Amino acid sequence: MEGQLEWQDRFDLGVDYIDKEHRKLFKIMNKILKYSKEEEKSQWVCEEGIKYFKAHALKHFAEEEGYMASIHYKGLKTHRRLHQNFQKRTLPELEKELLQTNYSPEAVDHFVGVCIGWLVGHTLTEDAAIMSTEETEGTWDNLLPEEEQAAMSEVLTHLIYDMFRLDARVISNQYGGEKFGKGIYYRLVYSAGEAKKWEFILVFEERLLLNTIGNMLSTSAEKLNAMIMNATRYTARQFVDRVRGHFPDSEKYELERENLLNHEQLQKIFEKQTPQYSLLFDTGAGYFAYCAIAPHLLQGGMGPAINADNAVAEIKEYLEKNEQENREAAKKKKILVVDDSMVVRQSMKELLQEDYEVTLASSGLSTISSITLERPDLILLDYEMPVCDGSQVLGMIRSEESFADIAVIFLTGRVDRESVSKIVPLKPAGYLLKTLKPAEIKKNIDNYFEKIDSLQK
Repeated sequence: MEGQLEWQDRFDLGVDYIDKEHRKLFKIMNKILKYSKEEEKSQWVCEEGIKYFKAHALKHFAEEEGYMASIHYKGLKTHRRLHQNFQKRTLPELEKELLQTNYSPEAVDHFVGVCIGWLVGHTLTEDAAIMSTEETEGTWDNLLPEEEQAAMSEVLTHLIYDMFRLDARVISNQYGGEKFGKGIYYRLVYSAGEAKKWEFILVFEERLLLNTIGNMLSTSAEKLNAMIMNATRYTARQFVDRVRGHFPDSEKYELERENLLNHEQLQKIFEKQTPQYSLLFDTGAGYFAYCAIAPHLLQGGMGPAINADNAVAEIKEYLEKNEQENREAAKKKKILVVDDSMVVRQSMKELLQEDYEVTLASSGLSTISSITLERPDLILLDYEMPVCDGSQVLGMIRSEESFADIAVIFLTGRVDRESVSKIVPLKPAGYLLKTLKPAEIKKNIDNYFEKIDSLQK
């Protein structure tokens, strides 16, 4: 995981002692980001990270909860529940995994991924909602009561042991779709009529399937194949059916469709729907997430439904596409397009995505988040954005040493002398007119990368 988390003034709640602790959290995460891939330092950094969180968690959480109580914040109960889950469950379990595996690369990756995911999601979403003037609903307001979460955790833990002989531990009661290693995302939709639907999403770390389903099939496969995927589908359906048995009237629901998703589709589900259960487990053989959502479902966009007639072909195509996408992504240069116009963003993506791996951002905040999660080779940055314009965003990028060498080309709709005179002193890698024909924009970007490649040879 490359890059650094960038603190911005807009993250401040305006309460000094809370903002101070948030900044400390960002600093320790930046240390972890910086050193987690350096084998000789990763163990020390993780030890220090856990020590820091343990030392500050109780104090910070208590102060934040005290402030919420003083302003009669309606989300206090949910917020406290999120704090307790992270402090009392997530961190201790991550620490246990690190110690048991002697700080293996997988355990370090899990630690970094889960902690960064929690920090970014909680600080920039749940904490920011405290000072919101609007009556907004938190991400996790529709989780079922804590007692029911605990009961479901116990059911799933026993079921994982019964089916796979694995002693699973709950890492989080609020899995938010964060990526942990290479994953397989499997979706099942059950219906009891048009208005009554349940959606189950199971996320498997690839090595978990190889260590369980693969071993059961006595296969020595080092990567997933159609046989393992088919066995996983039917095992997952049995798993869900046994879980559904704990819900009233479950016999009235019939399987309507199943889909294999990619991570982007999973994230879209979490953006649009609130889960009632969203649990992340460490099984000892790999990570596993169980999510149940009802009653709102996505309308289309999830690919063809799998059935008896097309199962073989769909799984084969999914595996081939997965492998091909991984190969192509590794070869492609990465471009981040930053523009407040959705039309511009989408048109740029359509123009470039065949030859480049393209990600999109609509603001300065989302730009920093995107760079942190996936470092681009080039940023195409709109100069005339409202609130935080291109020069300010470039300033934030250049202020971080680890971001400073990322090339930035401005996108602008103006070429008058005054506008150009504002851009040139910022020393971008160049600028492009939005009014150029698409083919000319593409040619300019191709030429830029060809020039860079020739200089590096």
